[in-house]
Amino acid sequence: MSVRVIPANIPPEDWAATPASVRAWIDELSRTVQALEERLRNLEHRLNQNSRNSSQPPALDRKANQARPARRRHRGAKRGHAKMERAWVAQPDQVIEAPLTTCSHCQADLQAVVPEQMVRRQVTELPDVRPLVIETHQAKAHCPFCHALQRGTLPAGLEAPRAFGPRLEATVVYLRHQQHLSSERTSQTLGDLFGLDLSEGGQASILKRAGAAADPVAETIRVQIQQSAVVGCDETGARLDGRIWWQWVFVGSDAIYHSIVRRRSASVIQSVMGDAQVEVWVSDCWKPQLHAPAQHFQLCLAHQVRNLQGLIDRCPRLPWARAMQQLFRTAMHLAKRRTQLTARGFARQVQRLEWRLDELLQTEPRRTLARALFRRFVTHRDKLLLFLHDPRVPFHNNACERALRPAVIHRKVIGGFRSEWGAHAYAALASVIDTAKLKGQPIFPTLIDLMGKPILPFFAP
Repeated sequence: MSVRVIPANIPPEDWAATPASVRAWIDELSRTVQALEERLRNLEHRLNQNSRNSSQPPALDRKANQARPARRRHRGAKRGHAKMERAWVAQPDQVIEAPLTTCSHCQADLQAVVPEQMVRRQVTELPDVRPLVIETHQAKAHCPFCHALQRGTLPAGLEAPRAFGPRLEATVVYLRHQQHLSSERTSQTLGDLFGLDLSEGGQASILKRAGAAADPVAETIRVQIQQSAVVGCDETGARLDGRIWWQWVFVGSDAIYHSIVRRRSASVIQSVMGDAQVEVWVSDCWKPQLHAPAQHFQLCLAHQVRNLQGLIDRCPRLPWARAMQQLFRTAMHLAKRRTQLTARGFARQVQRLEWRLDELLQTEPRRTLARALFRRFVTHRDKLLLFLHDPRVPFHNNACERALRPAVIHRKVIGGFRSEWGAHAYAALASVIDTAKLKGQPIFPTLIDLMGKPILPFFAP
């Protein structure tokens, strides 16, 4: 369809003489052009968004080819860097001696010569690992006196209907939930490394049992979150049976709790926290987060700095945004230097930042794009610099984002959960694994202990 271009500078007398239908058509075209220009500005803004000026993850940033350096850069360790070597094993499993026998030059006998130096080397190898199988024979018969069916008692750890030992179950959970392997690749890995044939159905039964075993531990972790003084919270999307669900994470001082639910509302926080009320809640500016049961709140300043950067990219000549961003960066840097300053000097600089923040929030910017951020900061003034008054409070929500990052990787690998029990099992196991890592505990032994009584003692002679 051809589009006629109407000049914008139409004289008033010509406009008055223009038929009403033509003027209506021109007005409609003007509104269409304005709408398209606004849409174009929004698209350009979205194209210019990256991890520095928005909440977009760095993985989605467009990465340009790096320019080839004019001269070859030095590779390897920097000059003066201490050499790092692999640590020696204190008690090797086997020691092989290589004594002197004869001289390779003159064929003299050197067996009686005392070595001037003993050169040590250690070679590390993995043993040949193959699955061990225990077969139980459980007697079954009717009592000849009362005719009741009787069965022999199986030892603990070998009870029916168990088909896999705790180490094998922990290995499957580790590969699926910690290394994010698909069921097909997990079967291939177990077959290549251990010669074990395990179907996808077998993996599903293991994960279901692991989720049931992790449920009471996850409930204990939830209670620990309720008892924490400072709690950080965040959420990310999840897929369950082709629908959007939400994975929530709650980070305390010594526990991390995950939950996958249908909603993204404040009711999720209420169901996790119950009647508990924490001292400080750290989160982004999502409205349900600001209704959490807490006495005080701290907004993630990293989010605010990125939002201000996005505003600066769109409005470079906006001194208010640059001044506010610099204030936040100065506050974050001051928090990192808390232990390097005296209490009096630190308090003096905090007071200066508080005064400067009040000064910046006195006059509303004229630019429409800046008003939303300005009103946010005015509304949540008490939630911006709380971390400077309480050393327990972080100025960011990175702990929650790091806890959710494996879930995003898992979602990209498997595409989503097929069943509700699979999502709940993943959340419970993620709570156990992340809490163990937070406490400095090894993950694999933690999973082995979770899966029940060990059965390797049955193979002892």
